[in-house]
Amino acid sequence: MRWTLYLLPGLFPLTPTLALFGGSGGFRAGDLVLLFLGWAQCGVGAVLFRRALEHYRTRHPAPWRWLALSGALLFLSVVQLVALVRADGPEHLTSRPMVLMGGALVFFGALSLVAPRVRTYLWWCLLGGVAAAVAILPFGGRAAGAAITMVMVWFAALWALATVRSTGWMLAVMWEAENARTVQARLAVAEERLRFGRDMHDVLGRNLTVIALKSELAAELAHRGSPAALEQMAEVQRIARDAQRDMRELVRGYRQADLHTELVGARGVLGAAGIACRIEDASGDALPDAVQSVLAWVVREGTTNVLRHAEARRCAVRLRVGGASAVLVMENDGASSGDRCDSGGTGGSGGSGLAGLRERVTALGGTLEAGPRGRGTFRLTVEVPLAAVEGPPVVEEGPAGGVAGADIAGVDVAGPDVAGPDVATVAGATTTGVAVPTAVAPAAVDGGPDAPAVGAPDGEGPPEPAALSRDRGGNA
Repeated sequence: MRWTLYLLPGLFPLTPTLALFGGSGGFRAGDLVLLFLGWAQCGVGAVLFRRALEHYRTRHPAPWRWLALSGALLFLSVVQLVALVRADGPEHLTSRPMVLMGGALVFFGALSLVAPRVRTYLWWCLLGGVAAAVAILPFGGRAAGAAITMVMVWFAALWALATVRSTGWMLAVMWEAENARTVQARLAVAEERLRFGRDMHDVLGRNLTVIALKSELAAELAHRGSPAALEQMAEVQRIARDAQRDMRELVRGYRQADLHTELVGARGVLGAAGIACRIEDASGDALPDAVQSVLAWVVREGTTNVLRHAEARRCAVRLRVGGASAVLVMENDGASSGDRCDSGGTGGSGGSGLAGLRERVTALGGTLEAGPRGRGTFRLTVEVPLAAVEGPPVVEEGPAGGVAGADIAGVDVAGPDVAGPDVATVAGATTTGVAVPTAVAPAAVDGGPDAPAVGAPDGEGPPEPAALSRDRGGNA
């Protein structure tokens, strides 16, 4: 749309130029001067419109010097046209006034973008029309010609207001919509991070605090030789296992997704961003839970990539369920020349989004293909076999009761990274800043079934209470 505005003034001097070089006659040196002024006005207009649009959209400094140059060229064009009319008579005007129309569009169009308000612009044009009518009188103009000039200036001003300023307003709305879509994507990521952090705090905050307190109490009792220290450490072990169970439930909630919910959500989010979304759902509810979960993550990640990376206007989601497999295809028209098949998103550079999806799909024996398909189209295709799926392997428990593919401090999902608390690794298990006494075997930390009894061997005491106090203070 901007280039249309830049090139529009060049259409008006084009007809006189073709008439001059087409040998139609009636042109002389004065006509060449008029055409030169008209084409110079077009060149100035390209720069002037660009800077005037920047001022209208972002309130950058107004291009007053370029506007003054455009006004001077327009005034010289009017004077030259008056001289030609006096020499040849009004009956030989032919297409000469079209040069003035292009110059008037440039000057008044840019003036309409620079003016702070429409009322101010109209007052400027009213005074400018009177000034133009008076200015041509010393150059051979008559009263009738001055009146016609004044009317033409007012007409050109209204014409520029209806075309250029309205175009500038539409461009500003489009830019604002693009910025709003970017902000919406960022807010969605921030909201997800806040939600995950809130759930992490609710699930682990209390348990970790109790573990720290009871561990400190057990250390004090052990220093005194009280047998109650064993009871306290057994309680710590029980609370740690409860925390593991709560974490597994939290991870399942984040790693399992509903396909129908994601399809409906994708249509709503894309529609709110101004992207027409068409969904063809072929009985996705009849799929196994594991397949639904993986395809739901594909829809979620694909929708996020369209919002964040693509310049799409349309997006189509097609789900086909055959006898042996389910195929999900997401296609949008926002691919750019820099898209790669393994990029992290549509229209973006490489990232972990599609890599994480490929891991999920491969775990079920499926395939994932992503890349541009020509004519600005980007396609994401996922095929998952149905025969090999026996249960929901999205979240698996390890032999020690841990969660496969998920850390305790933060779940590595296909979406944005979630910053968690400091992480320390103890014997292959991931913990969150709670010091583990040396008297406790690693299996007890993992919560496995073969955990030994809690107690310190002879000659080895638990850590000092000060160290536990520091750990507790770092996780409160």
